[in-house]
Amino acid sequence: MRRSFCLLLAGSAWAFTPALLHAQEAQHQGTASEEESSDDIVVTGYGRSDQPTTATGLRLTPIETPQTISVITRQQIDDQALISINDALDFAVGISKKDIDRGRSAISARGFEVQNFQLDGAPFVNGNVGFGETSTAIYERVDLVRGAAGLMQGAGDPSAVVNLIRKHADAREFTGQASLEGASWNRVAGTLDVQSPLNASGSVRARAIAQAYRQDGFVDREEKKGIVLYAVVDADLGDRTTLSIGASYQRDDRDGVMWAQLPYWYTDGTRTHWPRSKTTGTDWGYWNTTEISAFVTLKHQLGGEWSLRGDLAYHKGLEESKLLWLDGTPDRVTGAGVDTSGYWFKANPEQWHGSIQANGPFSLLGGQHDLAVGAMVSHLADGWSNRKPVSIDPIADFNHWDGDLADPEWAPRFQSSKGTTTQAAFYATTRISIFDRLKLIGGGRLSYFRRNEERTVDTQPYRISYKGTLTPYAGLVFDIMRNLSAYASYTNIFKPQGDVRDRNGRLLDPLEGKSYEAGLKALLLDGKLLATAAVYRIEQDNLAVPDGSGVFVPGTSTPASIGAKGTVAKGYELEVVGKITQQWDLSAGWSQYSAKDAQRVDVLSHQPRKAFNFATKYVFAGALDGFSLGGALKWESRPPVTANDPVTKVARPIGQPAYAIVNLMTRYEVNKRLSLQLNVDNVFDKTFYSGNSWFPGFVYGEPRNARVTLKYGF
Repeated sequence: MRRSFCLLLAGSAWAFTPALLHAQEAQHQGTASEEESSDDIVVTGYGRSDQPTTATGLRLTPIETPQTISVITRQQIDDQALISINDALDFAVGISKKDIDRGRSAISARGFEVQNFQLDGAPFVNGNVGFGETSTAIYERVDLVRGAAGLMQGAGDPSAVVNLIRKHADAREFTGQASLEGASWNRVAGTLDVQSPLNASGSVRARAIAQAYRQDGFVDREEKKGIVLYAVVDADLGDRTTLSIGASYQRDDRDGVMWAQLPYWYTDGTRTHWPRSKTTGTDWGYWNTTEISAFVTLKHQLGGEWSLRGDLAYHKGLEESKLLWLDGTPDRVTGAGVDTSGYWFKANPEQWHGSIQANGPFSLLGGQHDLAVGAMVSHLADGWSNRKPVSIDPIADFNHWDGDLADPEWAPRFQSSKGTTTQAAFYATTRISIFDRLKLIGGGRLSYFRRNEERTVDTQPYRISYKGTLTPYAGLVFDIMRNLSAYASYTNIFKPQGDVRDRNGRLLDPLEGKSYEAGLKALLLDGKLLATAAVYRIEQDNLAVPDGSGVFVPGTSTPASIGAKGTVAKGYELEVVGKITQQWDLSAGWSQYSAKDAQRVDVLSHQPRKAFNFATKYVFAGALDGFSLGGALKWESRPPVTANDPVTKVARPIGQPAYAIVNLMTRYEVNKRLSLQLNVDNVFDKTFYSGNSWFPGFVYGEPRNARVTLKYGF
């Protein structure tokens, strides 16, 4: 099985990288230019081969891990011209992306929102806009572990963990790539990625990436521009020690941003049909964000295949948004009935993370086993301030309104929230070989959590603290035959909800629950194709859900929540990734689930319950040598979200009916250095929208658009 899996990794640039090989099978530390032949398959030193998986801390391949793991590789990001992390996740199996507005998106998996993000394995709190909008330019790949991952993440949701793996300086000679991009809505972008040794031996290497862009939107008045900078130095301090130091900066300026959603109904109960360019934004509205991060990683080989790793990381987010909010239901004839309010938000959350971990094998009772131990601590200081309009003009006729509204006078700024969150944990995981074909993976995380909230205009002071919280993890992997294994796993769920309040202003109790998963994993076509089938059940109490429409936390504009009891999400996922032939890549998956509370009421009902994802690429040979052709398809069912009809007050479905989106790509390799690529998204120009469960409104998805990319390698 191990050899077949190596062939799978080698053959599928879309599915996996050697970074996920077990330490005992993947000691290759080569550069992007080094190769290791295995029959007629070429394995390149692509990625970071000593990066532990996100699920357990152990260096296990996906087929050895008792959870479902997907990897969005650099090749797939390039093939599909995926600009942001949210774009990359949008076509991932088991993931659903819904636009909240034109500044943010909600990502969900298995019925729950994905809020667990990591940078090179270090957990970081996702901000208001969050990591989802960051550029893919600085990342080598995206690891996605579906289900609960409290062992490595700590307090979190049982949806998925998204681990963003940065690019590193792997080349021992000067190399790089430059690209120019032109796309619909006047998008222009340029990216430069350069690597170089800093000494004669190449033991000290540097990499720098710069990207700049500007574009309009299909929505009226929308414009945005941005810049991305990244630099890293990787140094071999000896035969056994490496040091990495890096930092990144991304700034995105968005003007004319649409914040409030478009109304779903007219006052007479008929459905609205706005043009896709319709906006709720204004000329004076903007939404600017900056993401700054820095990190230091030290790795040391202790001998006996044991390794030690220490990480220190920093992240700061800056956000300022001056936006218009529209509320109400317009009259179908006059357009009257839409209220206006304003919001001038500022936030600058700052996070620190430190961790140390050790991995390696050990012998016991005649068997070979694996062990991972680690400790981590993180500190977050966050909060936000606001300004409100002294007065603001009403909108007399929303039916014909084009976003033209006078910039109001604003009242003085006030602090809306301010606090700190500290987490610390110790974890240990082991894989025990019960016998040759049966492996037991067990471990636990002992966590400390503290949140201190200060008194502000909108919040009351409080302190919550949880000490000695234990998150157990257990899994079994049984090799049924050489290329077929079965697995099962269990873990606890624990998440303090210090930022969620009910209609009386009281904090909700922590979210608690259990997560179960079982499945089969098979290597097919001589190990070039990996097939996975998984079933799961998630049980939760105190899941925060909206407390009806128009119910707010006292003294705020924040929707009030209630803790749903007896919430159960259950479903299954099917996935196939790899190569059909040497020239044909394939990725396909189906996911289906239900998520209901104890009263059998759907929770997070704005997310679809069924989804099919498909992506493929074929590299031609012979007379068409140099050409590649590929595409992707996403199909989603209608989510079960409802809202009360404004006339009858009867709940009616308001979710997007089932739909499919098709994307196409073609690339021509002019020579080994120069390529030209065309991507067309939403080829059939399908009109579709997304909404949420708080307000009967919606945001349109992007119409058909095209992108041309010219790349030159040197």
